[in-house]
Amino acid sequence: MQFTYAASLLLAGLAAASPIERRGGSAVDMVLAIAPGSKSCDGSADCRTAQQAAPFMIQSFQDYKVYAAGQIAGVLALMAYESGDFKYKHNVSPGRPGQGTANMQMYPNNVKYAASIPDLKTKAASFTDNSPDAQKNELLAMVTDDKYNFGSGAWYLMTQCDSATQQALAKGDDAGFAAYMKCVGVTVTDDRNAYWQRAKKAFSL
Repeated sequence: MQFTYAASLLLAGLAAASPIERRGGSAVDMVLAIAPGSKSCDGSADCRTAQQAAPFMIQSFQDYKVYAAGQIAGVLALMAYESGDFKYKHNVSPGRPGQGTANMQMYPNNVKYAASIPDLKTKAASFTDNSPDAQKNELLAMVTDDKYNFGSGAWYLMTQCDSATQQALAKGDDAGFAAYMKCVGVTVTDDRNAYWQRAKKAFSL
């Protein structure tokens, strides 16, 4: 279904003068502007369209109190890039065991993420950094249910990045995005920057 105007405002995390209000788009429109390849899926088990993914992302921004447009834009840009426009939720090349979610987090972060989720906390306690590959993939399967898969980006920003990085990204400029990528452990490549520039445009940053 198409999201309501109220849902769009929630995605922006802003008040009535939000960039989404001025643009007049829905939450799905905003996601599509950043990840145009998420308009459709090819039938694979991992793939989700913008329409399918948006409500879970909206919920995650609310849950983790990600309200600044720059932060939301940055998280969406990262998740869209890492997941190939939400077509993958596990690492396919080189195929690292336990790596995945829309944020394509490494296995140790997925253990932390699972441990932070009340419904998964008890089961997550049995996994360690030295768990065999089969168990790493078992842990990954736990956090790639849609209700968790699309929350990994917001979780990482608000729990694994320091406040200075969070505040820098909130400004919605290139320096802030670079600081966010440093926290993630990568650099701003041309491909990553393309997603970020689309996100900035979508949110009028």
